[in-house]
Amino acid sequence: MTHVVTDACVNHKYQDCVAVCPVEAFKEAENYLVIDPDECIDCAACIPECPVGAIYADTDLPDDQESWLDKNENEAIELPIAEGDSPVLADL
Repeated sequence: MTHVVTDACVNHKYQDCVAVCPVEAFKEAENYLVIDPDECIDCAACIPECPVGAIYADTDLPDDQESWLDKNENEAIELPIAEGDSPVLADL
């Protein structure tokens, strides 16, 4: 099992989850985060920290967010580790 960042993160990219991740599983795209499933240890510390409710266990992923499972896995390969210090994007 792994955790997945969904579309609720897009254009928000809060970093609270990054700060509590013990293994640097979060990767940073331009306007959202993803979780590297190879790094995630399923501690679930990130879930309550996300102010927009964008993070789910892969087994609890809403049906309309299933594409984000592959998006997290595929994009995590290329993206840099999130440092947790990026400015929060304005709510659009």
